[in-house]
Amino acid sequence: MSEGKKFDTGKAPIVSGCLHYFPKALLAVAAVSDYGAKKYDVSFEDKNWSRLHNAEKRYGDGLGRHVALEGLELWDTGNFDPTGAKGSDLLHAAHAAWNALAKLELLLDRGVSLQRPDDSDDIDDSGIPF
Repeated sequence: MSEGKKFDTGKAPIVSGCLHYFPKALLAVAAVSDYGAKKYDVSFEDKNWSRLHNAEKRYGDGLGRHVALEGLELWDTGNFDPTGAKGSDLLHAAHAAWNALAKLELLLDRGVSLQRPDDSDDIDDSGIPF
């Protein structure tokens, strides 16, 4: 009997290249998802977050807000609270990551390419847009 075949060469290594790379971070993001589902009284299957008006912009703003809150607490008040105790008691970094993932998912859902175009005239040889 011959060995089984699976044509997975070149496919994204979801477990070894994501889940095993960032297990604690992804558990923290899942906690943010759980918090949001309870806060808005929705099920995970509902994917309520994906149907917001102007969602990509709003999740970009949410990401920025949580990054700014970390900085504000650290540099402005001197009372850095990485858990954001005035809100969910979860890390601002986890909220920022959740917002980044939500925005990325929406971009990919609407067909935005994961790769930048090779023939772009507005990106120099370093890959930095100008």
